[in-house]
Amino acid sequence: MGGRPPRAIVFGCGGPALTVAERRFFAGADPLGFILFARNCLDPQQVRALVQELRAAVGRDAAPVLIDQEGGRVARLRPPHWRVAPAASRFSDLARGDAAAGQEAAWLNARLLADELAALGITVDCAPVLDVPQPGGHPVIGDRAAGDTAERAATLGRAWCEGLLAGGVLPVIKHIPGHGRATVDSHAALPVVDADRPSLESVDWVPFRALAAMPWAMTAHVVYTALDPEAPATTSTKVIDGVIRRAIGFDGVLVSDDLCMGALGGSVGERVGAALAAGCDIVLHCNGVLAEMEAAAAACPGLTPAARYRLERAEAMREPSQPFDRAAALARLDELLAALPEPRSVTTQQPA
Repeated sequence: MGGRPPRAIVFGCGGPALTVAERRFFAGADPLGFILFARNCLDPQQVRALVQELRAAVGRDAAPVLIDQEGGRVARLRPPHWRVAPAASRFSDLARGDAAAGQEAAWLNARLLADELAALGITVDCAPVLDVPQPGGHPVIGDRAAGDTAERAATLGRAWCEGLLAGGVLPVIKHIPGHGRATVDSHAALPVVDADRPSLESVDWVPFRALAAMPWAMTAHVVYTALDPEAPATTSTKVIDGVIRRAIGFDGVLVSDDLCMGALGGSVGERVGAALAAGCDIVLHCNGVLAEMEAAAAACPGLTPAARYRLERAEAMREPSQPFDRAAALARLDELLAALPEPRSVTTQQPA
């Protein structure tokens, strides 16, 4: 990443191929990378072409391309072209009765996800979800959580991360320092969590501490009154420096959750400035609306030297591709999950 650094932002785009205006904008704005959504993903050939087109627009073959491919209700790649991956809660359910089986299933599923993403040129998966669901918490996390306890979230989250890394895809642990107590969906409104610091430390932070050596993490748009009553984690220096970097010990690439979400106030430019000033390495703008992206880019500087170093260190964690028997992995995963009852239907709207 020599020469002038890219802007410290990851953008979405509007559809399955770039418009002339998008191509021109990305070439001028030079964002670090891109994120894909269901609107961008029709079939494998089209996604591969879009990924190549995005990287060509910024002139960097290694520009990160992200996706939220968790499985369950948060999956941008869907049938008929892609596998229906289980929700994370399936592995937690399995681990309650057989810890080793749960870990093996989580690893296999993540390794399969990595195989599916790498085939498309996608290099970063925004998973696993390390938030620990708490009584009264909003179901936006629910079955997306890697574990139903802090310890299981840590153990199964590690299996997720190791499976993705083994397939050459970088995991993003989220939503640091924890979204499990939030009683509203941060896509729509700003959650305020009133738990005291010892409660947060003993539950919410446990899986993030255990996986603090992972390459990327994504912030929570949540106010924790015990930490900073004025600002959500994404825009709080007190939370990012004092908790995420110091108390939890995460020193990898820190990316904001989507700045388009309803939890945040202010203009797009103000949101960009606040998140970067608070200590995020990169900000995320997902909706693909060109006028908003132009405003975000105007407010966004290049990557700092610290962010560039963290990105280089993260890339070094990507494991070289090894021979992988996909059919055998699928068969073993099915065998492990066969002992569980069918999952209940979850109707909560899929987050963006």
